[in-house]
Amino acid sequence: MAARDPAVGRRAFVAGTGAALLTGAVAPADARAAAVEGPAAAADGRTAVVEGPLPDFHPALRAELTFPLAWGNSPIRDFRAWRRAARAKVEELLVVGSQDRTPYAPEFTDRRRQDGYTSESVTLSLTRHERVRAALLTPDGPGPFPAVLLLHDHGAKFDIGKEKLVRPWYDDTRLASAQGWSERYFSGRFVGDELARRGYVVLCADALGWGDRGPLAYDQQQALASNFYNLGSSLAGLMAREDARAAGFLAGLDRVDRGRVAAVGFSMGAFRAWQAAALSDDLAAAAAVCWMTGLKEMMVPGNNTLRGQSSYYMLHPGLPRFLDFPDVASIAAPRPMLFFDGGLDPLFPADGVRAAHDRLRAVWRSRHAEERLHLKSWPDLGHVFVDRMQDEVFSWLDTVL
Repeated sequence: MAARDPAVGRRAFVAGTGAALLTGAVAPADARAAAVEGPAAAADGRTAVVEGPLPDFHPALRAELTFPLAWGNSPIRDFRAWRRAARAKVEELLVVGSQDRTPYAPEFTDRRRQDGYTSESVTLSLTRHERVRAALLTPDGPGPFPAVLLLHDHGAKFDIGKEKLVRPWYDDTRLASAQGWSERYFSGRFVGDELARRGYVVLCADALGWGDRGPLAYDQQQALASNFYNLGSSLAGLMAREDARAAGFLAGLDRVDRGRVAAVGFSMGAFRAWQAAALSDDLAAAAAVCWMTGLKEMMVPGNNTLRGQSSYYMLHPGLPRFLDFPDVASIAAPRPMLFFDGGLDPLFPADGVRAAHDRLRAVWRSRHAEERLHLKSWPDLGHVFVDRMQDEVFSWLDTVL
C-alpha cells in the first residue's frame, strides 16, 4: 500500500468540514423518526405535514413549477443565446461563486503497469480550498487518446468513491470493498479499467465525503449540507464545480485528444455526467445511466428523494423555479448524449423518465440532431449498470468520440 499524502484524505475532510460534524452526538433513531416522519397538526386540526414528509399544500407548490427558462418556454429564441442564459442561471444558483481558476498543479504518484494500460494517482487542486487525489489510467501506445471523465455513484457507501469504478491497485482493504460493489452493480467489472483497455484515458476522483475525502456517515449528509449553506456555499454546487474543473484538467493533458472527451456516470454519477456536460465545453459527449427524471414526477410521496440526506448532493436551491432536470441537461445540446434507465428502477418512476425523455427529445429535435441523442429503457433491469449496458455505452463512445 502506497504512502498517503497528509495534505489530503480523511484528515483533510475532517478539518475541512469540522470535526464536530463527524464526532458529535446524533439524536436517537426513534427521536429522528418522530421528527421526520410524524405528521404535524396545524392550529385548526388539519395535518400540516403529510407523507414524505411533504407540506400538505405540496400539490400547489408543484403546480407553480412552470420552468420558464426551459428551451421552448423561454422568450429567448436563439439557441446559443438560450444556452448562455440557462448556463448562467445554473452557475448563479450553484452558490459557490465564480469559476475557480486555481492552477491544477498535478503531482503523479503510485504508478503501476497493468495489462494494456498504466494506473497512477494524481493529486490536483480542483478548487483553491483542497487538494484531491484521483485515479488516472492511460492506455499503452503513443496517443493522444480519447478520454472519459468517470463519475462515481452515491449508494450510501462512503468508504470507497473512485474505487467503485477503478480497481484500487494501492489498497487491499479498499479492493475488497470495491470488488463487492462491482459484483452488486457492475457485473463484477471495474468500468474504468475496461475503458482503459479499450483505449481511453480515464480520470476518476472522489466527491467530498467518499474514499480519501471521507468516509461520511449517511445521517451526516444533511448537517454537512446545512453547514455549507451557513458558510455561504453549497455542497451540490461544490460537486458541480469540481466535476467541471476535472473535465478541464483531463482535456488539457498532453496524452488526451482534447476534442474527444466524454463524461460517464451511474446513478449520482449519471446526474454528475449530464450536469458536467451542461456546465463545461470541455466535454464532447456524456453518458448517464440511471439518473434522469422530471422533477414533478419525482416529488411524490414514497420517492427516495423525499428522505433528504443524499438529495443534498443534487440540490441547487431555487433552480426548479427556472429549469427542470432535463432542461439543465439540454444545455449540452446538440452534443451526443446517452441516457439509460432501468424499467424496474424503484428510484425513478416510469412517468418521470418518460417526461424527461420527451423533453430531451424535443430539444435535440429542435436542433435537427435527434440522432445524437440515445435514449433507452431496459425493461428487465433495475438500478444497475451491468455488463450488457456497459458494452452498449462503450460502443456508443467509440462511435461519437
